[in-house]
Amino acid sequence: MTPDRPLLGIVLMIGFTATAPVMDAFAKLAAPAIGVGQIVAFRFGVQALVLLPFALLLAQLARPDLRDLGLHFVRAGLILLATVAFFSALRVMPLADAIAIFFVEPFILTLLGALFLGEAIGWRRIVACAVGFAGALLIIRPSLAVFGSAALFPLVTALCFAFYMVLTRSIAHRIPPVALQFWTALVATALILPTLFLSRGSGFAPLEMSQPQGVIWVWLLGVGIVASVSHLLISFALKFAPAATIAPLQYLEIVAATVLGLLVFDDLPDRQTFVGIALIVASGLYVFLRERRIGRAPLPAAPPPA
Repeated sequence: MTPDRPLLGIVLMIGFTATAPVMDAFAKLAAPAIGVGQIVAFRFGVQALVLLPFALLLAQLARPDLRDLGLHFVRAGLILLATVAFFSALRVMPLADAIAIFFVEPFILTLLGALFLGEAIGWRRIVACAVGFAGALLIIRPSLAVFGSAALFPLVTALCFAFYMVLTRSIAHRIPPVALQFWTALVATALILPTLFLSRGSGFAPLEMSQPQGVIWVWLLGVGIVASVSHLLISFALKFAPAATIAPLQYLEIVAATVLGLLVFDDLPDRQTFVGIALIVASGLYVFLRERRIGRAPLPAAPPPA
């Protein structure tokens, strides 16, 4: 079993928070011309193709046993549902709004980490989560009154992604991250493609397929390539650090989303948004400094699966 290295896990998690919103921006750019299901299929299909040569090169492509295959299907189903829900939200909501609503996820993840993985949760981490969430609410105040039912889609994403992270944590100690992400992407692709083909001519817009044209190919390929990078980072982060340790750092993702909203979608943050960003960064830095301080006494590792 790989020993926990909290500081390395924190650095890798920060890398994830910087790259994941880029994938979301590509998806939002493609959304006006391509159905959500087709974007999701590119996201996982390209990821599987990108990771396959790396998995072969590193000799990590051992055939999973029956138990691991079942876990791959569950993880793929969770991340597939989370992605469909979030990309659906991006069709009608600004990027930062959707991510702000999504950030109930660290609360869910912290509770699940304690419930299923036996991870220690101190009051300082709970406060850090609360401060980061307060910052997210200051940036974008999610409301069903404003966005209607679309505001529920990021909540579905949050719940599915929290369970996905817990399962990743439980399996990442014994399956190399490249192989882990490859099998997840391959299984997710195997689940979404038949769904798309069976839905042809159904009139259900999210699952309708169309021929990408011009720059749309760039956006679709970008979704898959950036997804490969960002989810490798989070797999390695969960390999080296408990879920409760890195959960507050996810708030940094909204900082990148705010910057992308300004540069790509002309979303200019106001003064209250910058106050929220300051709170998010402060909570993330606090977690980093605290882990460095207690680094001499490693946090307890998650128990191996039964």
